[in-house]
Amino acid sequence: MSSEYDSVSWPSGGGQLTTSNAVVWMLSGSLSGTDSAQNYSLSPPTVRVGRKPGCDLLLSHPTVSGQHARFDMRNEELWLTELGSTNGTFVNGKRLVGEVQVQEEDLIQFAEVAFRVRRNHRRAAASTVQGNVSDQALALVQFDRFMEQRLVIPHFQPIIDLVNGSLLGYEVLARSKVIGLESCGAMFDIASRLNMEVELSRMLRWEGIREATTLPGSPKVFVNTHPLELQREGLLNSMIMARQLTSQTQLVLEIHEAAISDAKQMRELKERLRDLRVELAFDDFGAGQTRLAELTEARPDYLKFDMSLIRGIDQAGPERQKLVHSLVGVTLDLGITPLAEGIETESEAEVCRQLGFALAQGYHFGRPSPASSFC
Repeated sequence: MSSEYDSVSWPSGGGQLTTSNAVVWMLSGSLSGTDSAQNYSLSPPTVRVGRKPGCDLLLSHPTVSGQHARFDMRNEELWLTELGSTNGTFVNGKRLVGEVQVQEEDLIQFAEVAFRVRRNHRRAAASTVQGNVSDQALALVQFDRFMEQRLVIPHFQPIIDLVNGSLLGYEVLARSKVIGLESCGAMFDIASRLNMEVELSRMLRWEGIREATTLPGSPKVFVNTHPLELQREGLLNSMIMARQLTSQTQLVLEIHEAAISDAKQMRELKERLRDLRVELAFDDFGAGQTRLAELTEARPDYLKFDMSLIRGIDQAGPERQKLVHSLVGVTLDLGITPLAEGIETESEAEVCRQLGFALAQGYHFGRPSPASSFC
């Protein structure tokens, strides 16, 4: 995936951190929006920011104005002046009018291009910033762009038939190269702060299904939901749209066990999904309260046993193995296909076969990868 802006260019004298004992002001951020973040020094006394050639900090993003803003170093203080840009300069989310003194750790946005302010009192050299710049504030700034430009990179993890070792399908998992939003957990952490969990879930599902159409063969494609989707309208409509996107893909909709509290609702959902030729799976079974009553009344097509029950099952005592075997037996008696999640070794896989699992998923069978790796 190409970056959303081309580059940041520094003329001679910029881009290298000075080596002195004086205060060195720096901007930390990703130059491409997807690469690792880096530190860049602000060389005194003035650094002009904009899109026009000749600016000290040249940002090629189309939302950045030709002469956007200016940094001034005054007696080791850093000041930022807005130069009448079209899309604004923001300090910690507040649009700047005139000038303001900037502090260490402030979040600066030139339109859609975000940087964190850093300061160093000692000898410094250009370095790559890993954890500290990939923080939630930067992710919050970039979340709108992530959603609007649909920057998710769907990954697919194989689901295997434990009996014959054949490929049944894939679960769609979300990844991205956007700083602070690299994993699905990070995405939903930010989305929860913005009350956008449902919107994020639908976007991830749609992009995953769209990308799945490029997979070879006719694999089943397991797609996820967020628990809040069951409390709001629109889940079924989103699946209708997904079916319109692809009439041939074998879709399986996963519902988290924690969201399953209304057996009647689940029965109705399953019936409507059947009309769309979409199967139903309950996910993370056994991670929390095991809902056997709902399982009996609203029978999904698949039951995915949480990795907390599976991990180390080959080393577990007879009581735990007997419990899992019993739960698998109940699942099979109800006509539901049991799936073991989180298998990492052949020994775990073999014990799961002995316990009656039909399907399996985990690093032992393959890590989540882009669709292109399976083509």
